[in-house]
Amino acid sequence: MGHPERAGMERRLAAVLIADVVGYSRLSEIDEEGTRIRFHTDLHELFEPKIATHHGRLIKTMGDGILVEFHSVVDALRCAVKIQQQKAERNAALRPEQRMFFRIGVNLGDVIVEGEDIHGDGVNIAARLESLAQPGGICISGTAFDHTVHKTEVGFSSLGEQQLKNIADPVRVYHVLLDPSEAGKVVASRRPRRRAVILATLAALLIATTAIVFAWPWPFVPQRPSVAVLPFANLSSDAGQDYFTDGITDSLIADLTMLSDLDVIGHNSVFAYKGKPLVLADIGRDLGVRFVVEGSVQRIGDQIRVNAQLSDAASGDHLWANRFNRAAADVMAVQDELSRQIAEALGLKLTQSEAERITRPPTANLEAYDYYLRAEQATRTGRRSRLLEALALFDKAEALDPGFAEAFAADAHATAYVWRSAYDDVLQSALARKRAYEKASRALALDPVLSSPYAVLAVMQVVDRRYEQAVTSAQQAVSLGSTDAEAHMALAYVQLFSGNHAEAGAAVETALRHDPNLSAINRYTAGLVFYLQRDYAKAIDSFERARDGSPGNGDFVTPLAMAYARAGRLDDARATVAEGLRFLAGRDSLAGWRISNAHFRNEQDLAFILDALREAGLPEWPFGFKGDEHDRLHGEEIASTVMGKLLRGKTEPSGSPALMQIERDGKSAFRSATQMITGTVFVNGDMLCEQSENAFGRADCGPVYRPANLPAETSYAYVNSTKVFYFSPVK
Repeated sequence: MGHPERAGMERRLAAVLIADVVGYSRLSEIDEEGTRIRFHTDLHELFEPKIATHHGRLIKTMGDGILVEFHSVVDALRCAVKIQQQKAERNAALRPEQRMFFRIGVNLGDVIVEGEDIHGDGVNIAARLESLAQPGGICISGTAFDHTVHKTEVGFSSLGEQQLKNIADPVRVYHVLLDPSEAGKVVASRRPRRRAVILATLAALLIATTAIVFAWPWPFVPQRPSVAVLPFANLSSDAGQDYFTDGITDSLIADLTMLSDLDVIGHNSVFAYKGKPLVLADIGRDLGVRFVVEGSVQRIGDQIRVNAQLSDAASGDHLWANRFNRAAADVMAVQDELSRQIAEALGLKLTQSEAERITRPPTANLEAYDYYLRAEQATRTGRRSRLLEALALFDKAEALDPGFAEAFAADAHATAYVWRSAYDDVLQSALARKRAYEKASRALALDPVLSSPYAVLAVMQVVDRRYEQAVTSAQQAVSLGSTDAEAHMALAYVQLFSGNHAEAGAAVETALRHDPNLSAINRYTAGLVFYLQRDYAKAIDSFERARDGSPGNGDFVTPLAMAYARAGRLDDARATVAEGLRFLAGRDSLAGWRISNAHFRNEQDLAFILDALREAGLPEWPFGFKGDEHDRLHGEEIASTVMGKLLRGKTEPSGSPALMQIERDGKSAFRSATQMITGTVFVNGDMLCEQSENAFGRADCGPVYRPANLPAETSYAYVNSTKVFYFSPVK
């Protein structure tokens, strides 16, 4: 079933231009302030005048990117050409370290217009085209080519049909030839034969090691290298050494992610291949990478043997391989050599700071490092029992080496997950919040250029409704970890709850480029983003992946119901709610969703979620409690019944005994077989509210009833987002 377009939203055919700075993070690392000034100078002195001259509309800037809409695709291409030509002239007058290059993508396609913003496949394809362009170059789609081929003073080189990431159908792609001597030409890019590919690879290696420049006799489009590091195989006789092998894989991914000129696929996507037969061509196609790293680790006593090789994903040719036989105590030196040799084989020239970070060991204490690796493995399971174990292991690593920044950063990430998921049986909310803030702050004090602590702080700040601070922290995380999917998903989460839907969507798309198989909690965030953008097909896909990525976790089942409901699949929505309630033993409710998502800056966003869940059949209160309004107490009656009293009774669904002591000044303590909560109680209107450090510090309010049918020895019923409490006051 379809759905009506939202008010203020329209679709139209438009020419879209997207430009992006090449290596912006690397440039910023060298000269952050100068890079920012040069970008804004180009924006105001180059882009804006050319956009105006060619009748375009600057939609927005996105960090170091620019989105522009034109009524005419001819105008769009002419604008792109003039920008690149003038930018080349500007660069010629600058020193090499001051030069800034742009990639530009141009597409003619359908866009969705919402207010002053545009999005949809027309924009997404332009973004993919931009990523294919060479520095200082332009790539356009087949639809744009068809309308401009004889109307501009440039030539074109066909790249054939390309399968662009997250775009269903292949897209014809053309590289624009800016040399005046090639104006009017339309040529096909020749694919080098296998022998030529091998020669090209050898030449690239020679360039990296001897700095000799070769002139190529065939046309080609240089592309930013991309790599997937597949999980190394554990060849030890002890399967319990998986944590050690996985740690080497993750350390290699982390090292390569630091390199500003390399795209690296994230942990979740590559670990989906663990223990499965490997077909490099399929992996390269599925993950959108040109190169693949494989390897194995064998640990025997105090010795380790590490084998690794770098291959071309399409041809399967080995470009580099090495074997390391060392003492286990040298594991970090092995990881350093692995990273550096792979970077050299890819032809990357490391900046001084990148080289220093790769060679800097995270800790000199091997026992601390071992605890850290074990903690990381336990964290990745996402299971509550293992999370408690992980926090204890992080404590041991940090005690052995108080300067181990990565351990504090990973600890903060795991603790924030516990806090965000309200896993009070692992660590009480207030303690988790305090620990996460402290660990993230400690990590940054030890290493200010770590990305993940900023991502943790961003999520916590937005939950605390410190929206501007949260956006700043998330942007800092992305700046420091430009290819880190977790950083981009933190930005998506922050922008989502801050009410910036377009920015949240852009962050999700970037994260998916770096980690197509996001973790369950990040898939959940992506689902919320797509849902609030009214893209229910993508929302359903994301929520289904979240559910499937964490089997048996009811927290990732119910969200799917809202997307089903909006897509008109009410039977599926109601069945999904019932499934979620089974997994969560009836604890899920609209009240719970309301309090756990109260940090939406725009109240209508939360209302849009709750309305769909209500339509799908999610009950207002946990355990399906329903009260009769005729039996409900008013504010004064509630106060006289509970204030200064000991309330004795039992809780649903188990009927286990419970006590609630409320002093006259409101100080309170609630205790049952599963909960121990201290805080303050007060009456707000006709609701009884509990204010504690649980529930993100928010007041948890609910009604009080005096129904006729009650469990024995009880007179009243009180319900909020976490409990149904039948009680009688004891004077």
